[in-house]
Amino acid sequence: MNISLLRRLLPAARTLAIVPPFAWLALFLLLPFLLVLKISFADLQFGIPPYTPLLAFKDEALSFSLHLRGYALLFTDSLYLATYLSSVKIAAISTLCCILIGYPMAYYIARSAPATRNILLLGVILPFWTSLLLRVYAWVGILRNDGLLNKFLISLGIISQPLEIYRTDLAVYIGMVYSYLPFFILPLYANLVKLDLRLLEAAYDLGARPWQAFWQITVPLSRPGVIAGAMLVFIPAVGEYVIPEMLGGADTLMMGRVMWSEFFNNADWPMASAVTCVMVLLLLVPLALFQYNQVKQVRLMREGKL
Repeated sequence: MNISLLRRLLPAARTLAIVPPFAWLALFLLLPFLLVLKISFADLQFGIPPYTPLLAFKDEALSFSLHLRGYALLFTDSLYLATYLSSVKIAAISTLCCILIGYPMAYYIARSAPATRNILLLGVILPFWTSLLLRVYAWVGILRNDGLLNKFLISLGIISQPLEIYRTDLAVYIGMVYSYLPFFILPLYANLVKLDLRLLEAAYDLGARPWQAFWQITVPLSRPGVIAGAMLVFIPAVGEYVIPEMLGGADTLMMGRVMWSEFFNNADWPMASAVTCVMVLLLLVPLALFQYNQVKQVRLMREGKL
């Protein structure tokens, strides 16, 4: 009797377990996005709030109006298209650099002894104990013309003139990789540390060389970790504001800087909301591809094809 009752209550218990996180997402993610979406269809006006209402009651008539000025400017003004392309390019290059740098680091940490592994993981997590703003500002003191890097290179006689790194795209890439590298290392490490080493031993017994076993076994099995880490780097990097603002030049186009300018400098909330909504839609594409890949991997594992 108790077992049958538990079986009937199990679906309800599962539903109740997922209600709090879904309610949290609806309250702090979906609701603000719907508010921004509503503002994107409004028109600019001088006042508080600085946008027109979608529903207006005037002269005993209720009118509903949608304004597409912001979306029309996105597709007609070349500045916004160039900014989107620049944001995607900077985020993609930063993600690629994180993959090239982070994969060997995650692999080395996963293959280290347990005691050493904990120390190395602490070194990866340690930057999170300091504010991102302070860490990026430290790079200003390192990369500027009279900064630590140029002084060090000049003292060694490697260069005679300071390197122009500060306020360039190179400085933005350095800041991006430094800030987002832990977000790539941690999920990849979690994947690599669970890898069954007996597969590598079997490959060695069958005559495979270490590099062959790495490319044919380790790399394919670590692909979910690489994809998860790449998404954690690419998605926030597209809308980054602090790093381009503090390290980039005036010609460093990023969506975060454009949204800030539209919201606070121009007070054009409908335009800024339209930029935000289109950026969210662009980010949903890699998220959908990642989710599709995860579902496909699970299905193949259940069918015994992977």
